[in-house]
Amino acid sequence: MSNTLKSIPIGKLLRAENSQFVAGCRVKELETPAFGSLVKVRLEENTDIYGLITHILINDDSLVRQLVSGVSIPSEYTADNRYNRNLPVEIHVLTIGFAQNGVISHRLPPRPPLSLDHLFLCDQDDIRAFTAAGDHGYLRHILRLQDQPVEELLAAHLSQAKPLHEKNGDFAWYGAACQKLITLLRDDYPRLTVVLDVLTELERA
Repeated sequence: MSNTLKSIPIGKLLRAENSQFVAGCRVKELETPAFGSLVKVRLEENTDIYGLITHILINDDSLVRQLVSGVSIPSEYTADNRYNRNLPVEIHVLTIGFAQNGVISHRLPPRPPLSLDHLFLCDQDDIRAFTAAGDHGYLRHILRLQDQPVEELLAAHLSQAKPLHEKNGDFAWYGAACQKLITLLRDDYPRLTVVLDVLTELERA
C-alpha cells in the first residue's frame, strides 16, 4: 500500500477515542463524504487509522432558529448560513482498523488520532487494499455498533467495495464477506435474518 496521500481531504478532527472519532467540515465540502464511505486519518508515525462514516450531523444554531421562524428567507441569507456558518457539519466515524508501515490490521489502533488531524476520503486503491487484508475481520467492528442502522451501513459499505474487487478480477471477495457475517452472527439468528435480507436487496440492485 502506498504511503502517499492521494485521497481527498474532507475535514479536520474535532474529538476522538480509539473506537470512533468525529470530524468537522464546511457545508460546501459536504458533496464528497457519504454514509458508509471508507476514510482515514494519517498519524505522524507513518500510521493510518481507517474508519467508516456512520452518520453525518448538521447542527442548528441561533441564526438558523431565527431564519426558519420567518415567513420568507432571502436566498442570500440561506447561502451565507450554509457556506459561512460557525458550526461545522459533523462527520461521525467508526474506527475499523489501522495500517502501520504499510501493514494493515483490522484491530483498533494503539491510540486515537488527535484534534485537527486531517480526515481523508479513501481512494479505490485504499478501499481494495484495506478490505482485502486478512479475513474480513473489520466487519466485527460494524456489528458492535449500538443504536445505529448497522444493516444499512453494511449495505452502503459493501455496495462500494464489491464492484471495486470485481473490477480487479476478485469475484470471491463478496461471497467471503457474506460468509464472515454469517459466522459472526451465527448465535443471533434474528439479526442475521435482517442482515441477509439487506444483502439480498444489494445483490438484486
